[in-house]
Amino acid sequence: MGRISDTVDDDLAGWLHAQPVFFVATAPSGPGGHVNVSPKGYDTFRVLGPTTVAYLDLTGSGIETVAHLADNGRITLLFCAFTGPPKLVRLQGSGRTVVHGDEGFAELAGRFPPMPGARAVIVAELDRIATSCGYSVPVMELVGERPTLKEWAERRGPDGVVEYWAQRNGTSIDGLPGLAGPVEAAGA
Repeated sequence: MGRISDTVDDDLAGWLHAQPVFFVATAPSGPGGHVNVSPKGYDTFRVLGPTTVAYLDLTGSGIETVAHLADNGRITLLFCAFTGPPKLVRLQGSGRTVVHGDEGFAELAGRFPPMPGARAVIVAELDRIATSCGYSVPVMELVGERPTLKEWAERRGPDGVVEYWAQRNGTSIDGLPGLAGPVEAAGA
């Protein structure tokens, strides 16, 4: 059954890295805002330390996570075992965004394979690491990654991706600031 850990140990880190998909949840402060849950795939997750994790944030149609983190910093990452023994892991804490072009982005992004359209690295300092049973999560077979997002970013090119950020990632669905101001071209 479930347990709470103070740190992400080597065994848990290996299990987290082996999962092909994880989910990120954030919410704005105050009443009436929309809770956001986003699936994440590709090789975009890393354990940086015993209580620090990060993921490479790829270009998408929304900017909710970035906006919510700027608003209040709260973040939860959920990992599910879809193969093998049932297991859920929730990583909860405070997140920050290191945007493409910011100091530190290149070093953090260098921990991941090059990805066209990478717009930020989300870094989370964990204050709760919890496992639970996951008995109701179905067993599923991974067929493969979808190439669509990579192909989309490659077709647009670095300048086209930056243009997309300006058009579609400036504010969240609740009107919170997202990617603000000029951002340099998004190389792979």
